Amino acid sequence: MYCPFCNETDTKVIDSRLVADGHQVRRRRQCSACNERFTTFESAELVMPRVVKSNGNREPFNEEKLKAGFLRALEKRPVSTDAIETAINKITYHLRSTGEREISSETIGKYAMEELKKLDKVAFIRFASVYKSFDDIKAFLDTIATLEP
Repeated sequence: MYCPFCNETDTKVIDSRLVADGHQVRRRRQCSACNERFTTFESAELVMPRVVKSNGNREPFNEEKLKAGFLRALEKRPVSTDAIETAINKITYHLRSTGEREISSETIGKYAMEELKKLDKVAFIRFASVYKSFDDIKAFLDTIATLEP
């Protein structure tokens, strides 16, 4: 690590602590040349798979798009923000843990529908109606029938 004061390459860590709920390490460093101290933060760089759209295009995974879809489906529904964040985190964790470099948008949609089904049945139907773009009423009724025990 270069010293930000004198550009020396030899610095030593004098203190380390976990921060951000254990997702980051805060390190106090000291330069061997000028003895100045500075702080660095270290976190894991996690790579999300690329999304393969139905038309074959590929794009980076965008958590904001997923969140926007959830919020649209859950609009005016009695679901807490924490529950929404937890569901989105489950999906992103699952995508990251597959180890795949690419994943279809269809698979992401299925994960989203599974989480929405647990959160709110109406939001599930809203999301499914857009995601599946039903051609007839029978397909729509079949999806609704999956909600009944």
